[in-house]
Amino acid sequence: MATIEECRSALDKLSDNMQHAEGDVRDAAALDRSVSCHIKDLDVTFVGRLTGGRIRVDDTLDGPPPQRAEIRLAMAGDDLVALVDGELNFARAWGSGRVKLEASLLDLFRLRKLL
Repeated sequence: MATIEECRSALDKLSDNMQHAEGDVRDAAALDRSVSCHIKDLDVTFVGRLTGGRIRVDDTLDGPPPQRAEIRLAMAGDDLVALVDGELNFARAWGSGRVKLEASLLDLFRLRKLL
């Protein structure tokens, strides 16, 4: 089971990858939205903002997110690490329910370019 530190590191790596992206991926990452990532097996939530092509994590909270972010992710810590390391396909994980992504319909269309 991934630790809180490993999950935080994975989010930092994802943020770095997004900032260095080009083309359609860079456009999709350019949104300005509140973000939460609930790590279900650790029962912690990283909250922050997608802004300037990066994910900025502002806080780590116990339990599920207290407020509804505009982009919401939920998954196990091992799945987050595997996704960021390229060992788990996002579309398959999302389709099978291992990863949950909730956002407005317009944001989902934009975010699909990141996948």
